[in-house]
Amino acid sequence: MRCANGVTGLFLAGLVAGSLSTIPARAAPPAAPSTAAGSADLKSDGPTQPAKVQDGQYTDKNGDPTYHITDDGKKVDWYTMSGYLRYNANCIVCHGPDGMGSTYAPSLVDALKGMDYAHFAGIIVGGKKDVNAAQELVMPAFGDNRNVMCYMPDIYTYLRARSDGALGRNRPPEHEPKPAAFEKAEDACMK
Repeated sequence: MRCANGVTGLFLAGLVAGSLSTIPARAAPPAAPSTAAGSADLKSDGPTQPAKVQDGQYTDKNGDPTYHITDDGKKVDWYTMSGYLRYNANCIVCHGPDGMGSTYAPSLVDALKGMDYAHFAGIIVGGKKDVNAAQELVMPAFGDNRNVMCYMPDIYTYLRARSDGALGRNRPPEHEPKPAAFEKAEDACMK
C-alpha cells in the first residue's frame, strides 16, 4: 500500500492468504524527508505521535500508519478522514458504528489497542475464524475487494485514532487536503 513498512506486512499477509494476485500492488512512494517544517508539525492529539509524514501520510516510529489530529480533535489528516469514509462504506455493517462492535462482530476499537498494522492487514486479507462452545465468529477475507484493499492503511489509521481515544464517534469536522500522491495511488489501485 502507501506505507513502506506496511507494504511488507501486507505483502506477507497476502502471500499467506494467497489473495493478492488480483489486486495490483501500490508502490510505496520514494523516500523523502519526513517533513520540511520540523517535528513541531508532527505533534498530534492523542497518545500516538507520528514520527514521519510523507506525501500527507503519517507513520509512527515503527513505520505503521497513524493519525495526525489537531485543533483539539477538530481537524484530522486526509488518511484518517478517508478511513472514516471507507469504514462506514465497508465495515460498519458488521462492526457497528464507529468501530464499537455489535451483537454480530467485536469492537475494533478494543481490538486495535494491541494490534499492529501487519496483524491487522493479515486479518483483513485472509479473514479470521473464532469458534468456541457458545458461538462461531467469522471474519470474511477481503483480499480480493479493492474497496477495502486499496484503503486498508486508511481504515487502520481511522480505527487506531478511535482506539487511542484521539477521535470521537462522529464524522471529523475538518481534514487536511487530499494529497496528490493519494489520488495517484488510488487511481492505480482501483484499475
